[in-house]
Amino acid sequence: MSAASAATAGSEDGNGKVTRVIRVGSRKSQLARIQTDSVAEKLKDLYPEVHTEIVAMATTGDKILDTALSKIGEKSLFTKELENALERNEVDLVVHSLKDLPTTLPLGFTIGAVLKRENPHDAVVLHPKNAGKTLHTLPEKSVIGTSSLRRAAQLKKRFPHLEFKDIRGNLNTRLKKLDEKDDFSAIILAAAGLRRMGWESRVSQLLGPEDCMYAVGQGALAVEVRARDRDILDMVSVLHDPETVLRCVAERAFLRHLEGGCSVPVAVHTEIKDSQLYMTGAVFSLDGSDSIKETMQTSLVMDTQEEEGSSDDPQHVGITARNVSSRDQASAEKLGVDLACLLLSKGAREILTVARQLNDAR
Repeated sequence: MSAASAATAGSEDGNGKVTRVIRVGSRKSQLARIQTDSVAEKLKDLYPEVHTEIVAMATTGDKILDTALSKIGEKSLFTKELENALERNEVDLVVHSLKDLPTTLPLGFTIGAVLKRENPHDAVVLHPKNAGKTLHTLPEKSVIGTSSLRRAAQLKKRFPHLEFKDIRGNLNTRLKKLDEKDDFSAIILAAAGLRRMGWESRVSQLLGPEDCMYAVGQGALAVEVRARDRDILDMVSVLHDPETVLRCVAERAFLRHLEGGCSVPVAVHTEIKDSQLYMTGAVFSLDGSDSIKETMQTSLVMDTQEEEGSSDDPQHVGITARNVSSRDQASAEKLGVDLACLLLSKGAREILTVARQLNDAR
């Protein structure tokens, strides 16, 4: 198997066994390290002959903490430094939160694995003094912390009695800002990150799609590799979760066709049921007063058989998944594009253009 051939490029350990060292790039935050370690563990379980070495580094998004993400210019904020290391052969693969990866990757890179998705929804974390309350029952003018335009736009419309303010920093920093000061009544965070950190007890309320639809790729981990590294690509491809791949292909295609990013409020909800992929997509004005939301579906064959064919891997919105039906991937991508076209035909571009201009002027 190719992983075995990958292993031969290593060195002998004390027992005369050949080992291969795989260098895994990660952001430095505690959550990023937990996520990267979980992927490294999976690889070690699958390939005992492989030794993983974590290479942690700070990204632009980690360093600029006094500005809302949507104001910095959204392309590759949390990925560029990691991709530079990948390009320079300093690491063999990089673990990201899929929602941080732009829908168009730099030439020569591909997403070689999309792991089984955690709960993709957003969660409300209350200040201890508000224990037992919900967004509905918080007092008038309570301040909610979020630096996501997508969350703020949806929640402003849904909970007009609340106020929303930017809050930046990693999970630890944001929780500290909430607990140790009186600036915020609650903050909104991704449920997946809280769960991975072991902080599920802090989740006061999970926000369903009727309150707040999630970001493209939210809750899924992605492994980015050099597209030409066949052995690494084969090694990580077994980590793909087919349902997550198909949902995220549709979501990323939707966002790419809308030309969305951090600086505009775009939200999605996907589900696979009875061999049908259902997708709801929406765009919002910054204050949530204007929005377009539609749902479409497509049929899947859900055939997980690896397909024979040309040796070059067709990428679908940056994802290479040879062990997931290419027909289904094409259907998922088409669904995302078709849904984006439907929204654009109903005025989505105008909403997004105004949102972008207003955000730039903030």
